[in-house]
Amino acid sequence: MSSSALIQVLESLGNPRVLIVGDLILDRYVSGDVRRISPEAPIPVLAASTREARLGGAGNVAANLRSMEAEVELCGLVGDDGDGRELLEMMRSMGVETGACLVDPARPTTVKTRMMSGVHQMIRVDWEDAQGLSSELEQQLLDSLPERIAAADAVLLSDYGKGVLTERVLRSAIDECRRQGKPVLVDPKGSDYARYRGATLLTPNRKEAEEALGRPIASFAELPEAAAELKRRAELTASLITLGPDGIFYLEEDGRFERVPTMARAVFDVTGAGDTVIAQLALALAAGRPLSEAVVLANHAAGLVVARRGAASVTREELRGALSGDLEQPRGKVVAGTELDALLSSWRAAGRRVVFTNGCFDVLHAGHVQYLRFAASKGDRLIVGVNDDASVRRLKGETRPVNGIEDRLEVLAALEMVDAVTSFGEDTPLEIIQRVSPNALVKGEDWADKGVVGREWVESHGGEVHLAPLLPGRSTTSILERGKRG
Repeated sequence: MSSSALIQVLESLGNPRVLIVGDLILDRYVSGDVRRISPEAPIPVLAASTREARLGGAGNVAANLRSMEAEVELCGLVGDDGDGRELLEMMRSMGVETGACLVDPARPTTVKTRMMSGVHQMIRVDWEDAQGLSSELEQQLLDSLPERIAAADAVLLSDYGKGVLTERVLRSAIDECRRQGKPVLVDPKGSDYARYRGATLLTPNRKEAEEALGRPIASFAELPEAAAELKRRAELTASLITLGPDGIFYLEEDGRFERVPTMARAVFDVTGAGDTVIAQLALALAAGRPLSEAVVLANHAAGLVVARRGAASVTREELRGALSGDLEQPRGKVVAGTELDALLSSWRAAGRRVVFTNGCFDVLHAGHVQYLRFAASKGDRLIVGVNDDASVRRLKGETRPVNGIEDRLEVLAALEMVDAVTSFGEDTPLEIIQRVSPNALVKGEDWADKGVVGREWVESHGGEVHLAPLLPGRSTTSILERGKRG
């Protein structure tokens, strides 16, 4: 399909309602620095400085759907504990309906805690009870399914093997969807796909498909038969296999098939890409679009999220920009005005921790790169504010900047640790800091005695201020002086 045709499809989606039934997971991140080895055992000591919570499992799928402006109802399970209440509040804050979620006082909310030093994961601690639902809670869920399915345009079953999708729940949900003529998509777990028989579509990746088939898929030529066998085994309407850097393969109900090549321009982190794919597929099918269109849109969306750190989501505006060519990297990271507001809104809706820093960034050097890596380690998304040419002249003199604002923005946008760049014309960054209202504000350690502009605003809104170490002997001024001396 042409880009203009895909944009028309995107704009026709409306706001369909998707019911998600599946396993809820709270992802916690404890970050800090390792400076010594414990005297108690030969293990590193993490000097923790920040902690944050993100949505995992079915919650991340819900965040992806909300970013695309779908109405979402979520049916999952949490414990009667603070983690469960926090998870449900995160979902409600982004507009997800959680009235169908179950609370089990006999088990903990599933929590995965990752201890991070910089960008490196040191250890993961899981709190979970993966047993199936109690008979009482299972019956409560079964009783509510017909009415909730009737109110939805599509149903998505997100199976992480944590106990919500029992055999009875799966069978009841899929059979009820077929009876009501509603598409039902499954993110499968394990190798027994017969338990999902009758679903519209499963979304295994290549490795998961090979495990279900019990044999490798050695080449693209084997994909049609592999997809057909999965379709037969699970009595699916259609069959699909995600192929990572090789795109998505799908087999339609009438036997037609196609491999859609990846749309990723750069791959930084594949975390959560599968959640993005199934959310986009559910959205398009819920809106009544054919599978061929749904796959192409999902492929474009996945191409955007793998260029970002961590589990990410895509807004309609971002996807429209990618389809029209407006968001091609690296220019796609340069934002201003309402684009900046929309981007920040999508990050917050997905529970992302936003980091802000600012500067002139005139002649980029190793000190800048180290500084930006430090800033990026303090959250999920790094946005850099850049002084425009007029404000640089007021700060540095008439001979600066050496590079104009357009060049400086483009160079910063090309850096992998930077998620967005924007310019500002004021003498201080206070106005743009207030607009962004970041979770973390980063400045160089040379600002320790000067007073960090925006500190009061950030801290009064629950954020943190970090001072980044500087690389000795690196500065734009010294580079320019050396150039003058030849």
